[in-house]
Amino acid sequence: MTLATGIFASGFKTAPWWWDAAEPPQRDSALPDHAGVAIVGGGYAGLSAALTLRRLGHDVAVLDAERIGWGASSRNGGMVSGGLKVASGALEKAHGADKARAIAAAAAASFPFIEETIAREAIDCDYVRCGRFVPAWTRKHYDALAAKADFIAEVTGLPTRMLPRERQREALGSDHYHGGMLADASGSLHPGKYARGLAEAAERAGARLVDGVRVGGIRHDGAGFRLTTDRGQMRADAVLVATNGYSRDAHGNAALPWLARRMIPVGSYIIATEELPAETMDRLFPGRRMISDTKRVLNYFRPSPYGNRVLWGGRASFGPTPPETAAPVLHGFMTAVFPELKEAQITHAWTGNVAFTFDFLPHIGVQDGIHYAAGCQGSGVAMATWLGHRAALKIAGAENEPFALDGLTFPAPPLYNGNPNWFLPIVGGWYRLRDHIDRVAA
Repeated sequence: MTLATGIFASGFKTAPWWWDAAEPPQRDSALPDHAGVAIVGGGYAGLSAALTLRRLGHDVAVLDAERIGWGASSRNGGMVSGGLKVASGALEKAHGADKARAIAAAAAASFPFIEETIAREAIDCDYVRCGRFVPAWTRKHYDALAAKADFIAEVTGLPTRMLPRERQREALGSDHYHGGMLADASGSLHPGKYARGLAEAAERAGARLVDGVRVGGIRHDGAGFRLTTDRGQMRADAVLVATNGYSRDAHGNAALPWLARRMIPVGSYIIATEELPAETMDRLFPGRRMISDTKRVLNYFRPSPYGNRVLWGGRASFGPTPPETAAPVLHGFMTAVFPELKEAQITHAWTGNVAFTFDFLPHIGVQDGIHYAAGCQGSGVAMATWLGHRAALKIAGAENEPFALDGLTFPAPPLYNGNPNWFLPIVGGWYRLRDHIDRVAA
């Protein structure tokens, strides 16, 4: 589509800006009759699992309903978190001190693992360990960040430090927030290039990647499983479902309904601005860090990998909304933080699903013999890569230590079928109201 009015630049696209350089390619692959391990879902988790399983000598086929890497893996903000969301959660109250520390450490291990993966496979994805600034929406939020900064530093093994409001412009060219936390355990990459590079690494290792095959059901068949797809049936000795925010299709069908009932798919929206002057980018993003604020309805934003435009993401809507409709909302969020960008036009706007769990934790495990890896809470670049690897070790019987995110109780509310659209607008409205109340009271 083409829009050239107001905030929309000429040639505006409702496709990820990342795809200009790395759109997921179309593969003309036949559905195999059999695989040692069938992986349902061709995002970071599925591809990482395939790579690990091939290196351990297992026959692997990765099946995706769209193109490999088409979903959140090539649509996200490209922020590489060291498990900061998990490390900062209210874990101790729910799991006790020792288990909470083990869960946080297991999540934090995702960060060195993705760095090792990128280096080992020589994936050209513009990766930089740049750190993150977490600006506080209120003074109370600043105090809460300060209370857990030492714990985050301990579990990630990298420094954190607090930056008070009067020094905020050392990390962010805005006075919109109340200071914040600087965390070194974070990086940035080009997610489209990373998805493509991870797929190429899996193919080099011998994995079969199959586009355009939607799995509608999985059932036991002798000592293995039979997968029913829209392109026929196939057998597998083992199955891993790694569908995350795409666990349920538009018609309510799921490869593993048990998993879909435990996933809350949430649309996340991102815009890319036109190219901006270098001095503007230097002023807005000193240090070129990733930014993710503390609002319940959060904003996350960053400089592009080439440092010449702003990429801004957030929850512009809590229901299905076209990107061109969400774009003005995100532009308003952006100009509230950066008023000088009021005249900056948008070249791209897009959306994709992330997935939350009801306990706000990532999970791997086995249900009725079928393995799963899911629930990255909107921070899946490193976490999904790590979960796929750990699930692969479990399938191969190659684990040499317990994994704290394996086999946790995986809650699902009664009557929930995996479609959150009836309650997300209510919850989202409540969260926005709480954010407003907190800000007014600050």
